[in-house]
Amino acid sequence: MPSLLVVAYVVVGLIVAQQHHYFSNVGTIKRLASAVLAVLLWWLILLGINLHIK
Repeated sequence: MPSLLVVAYVVVGLIVAQQHHYFSNVGTIKRLASAVLAVLLWWLILLGINLHIK
């Protein structure tokens, strides 16, 4: 069972990724990978790093 800290980290990642439009048109592998990276590395997005894979 995941700890509360892990759940909170993923929830914050989902919120940040959604606010920065990483879930719009998740139809291709590149866009899906960008969304997964955005959720896992959400703190980089807050620092201004773009995680969209081109």
